[in-house]
Amino acid sequence: MALPRVAAFTDTYLPTVNGVTYTVKTWRDRWADRGGRMDVVYPDSDHEPSDDEHPVGSVPFPFYDGFRVGLPRVPEEVMDADLVHAHTPFGIGIGGLRLARSLDAPLVTSYHTPSAEYAEYLSVNGTIEKTIRRTATAYERFFLDRSAVVVVPSPKTARHVRDEVGVATDIEIVPNGVDTDFFRPDIPDVRDELDLPDGLLVGYTGRHGYEKQLHRLVEAVDGLERDVTLVFGGDGPAREDVEAAAADADVDARFLGFLDRELLPGLYATLDVFAFPSPVETQGLVALEANACGTPVAGVDAGALADTIVDGENGYKAPAGDVEAFRETIDRTLADREQLREHCLARRTEISADAAVDKLEAVYEDIL
Repeated sequence: MALPRVAAFTDTYLPTVNGVTYTVKTWRDRWADRGGRMDVVYPDSDHEPSDDEHPVGSVPFPFYDGFRVGLPRVPEEVMDADLVHAHTPFGIGIGGLRLARSLDAPLVTSYHTPSAEYAEYLSVNGTIEKTIRRTATAYERFFLDRSAVVVVPSPKTARHVRDEVGVATDIEIVPNGVDTDFFRPDIPDVRDELDLPDGLLVGYTGRHGYEKQLHRLVEAVDGLERDVTLVFGGDGPAREDVEAAAADADVDARFLGFLDRELLPGLYATLDVFAFPSPVETQGLVALEANACGTPVAGVDAGALADTIVDGENGYKAPAGDVEAFRETIDRTLADREQLREHCLARRTEISADAAVDKLEAVYEDIL
């Protein structure tokens, strides 16, 4: 049976570096490996598109530097799609909804990020944050209930979409999946290349957003009795404040900025512990990437990390917002890192992109 032709609509794509971008790209590549075609519609940028990538007009998002909002246009090249997959309910995702309606084709929507968590970027001194949160959640519910199925990456996110967003349509769990051919443990140490010192390394890489609560990582490491170097890869609006917190705490912190993707497996493999204080993840793809490289995770018992991190298997977790408990969790993960590494490597097939696309294919077949 031939695979359906899929039109994927996303508000974030290459060259932007984040979990959504690489999930969309990895699924597209794996779909092509299986003999299918998954066209991607994304905001125009300086990324050089291939035949199955279709940039559309976009405008800068004034409240978040570097992010662009795509216009809800439908390129002619995707008008023969069998199925539409929206990775956003906004901007370009609206174009996906329009296409699905015009073709009378099923719409699948991936729920990657709770929109309400970005309310602080739009509020003024917090005065309208609650209103923005309520409005964002109501709009999510409106969009998602117009889908044939909502795809979420974890059981925790499924419960959030059903109980807190209030979505009535079908929900299917499809993990984002990790490219385990790329993220693997047999990568040379990158200390010299990134100018990192000898000794224990605790690190994070990803977007430096306020909702990630990276300042709590600085506070936790500040009280550790072990000598560690804290490593931050990536960038974002909260970086300046996190750097200031590290300077005030006199923590040995290295801020690497955006890294070439080719360096990420090496960084993960070089870290002794990947530390992730964010309470708002829908899966926490970077945590799974670290695991695929053999690095355990110290995280929080909130969002999807409550499901992603299995205590004593691929890391440990602490109650969200409790800095002392997070500090103890980092310390425990460091102490047990060798046995945790073996468990991480044993889970590589389970968390792979191929396993994820197996489930995605089953969802597509079901609704068609």
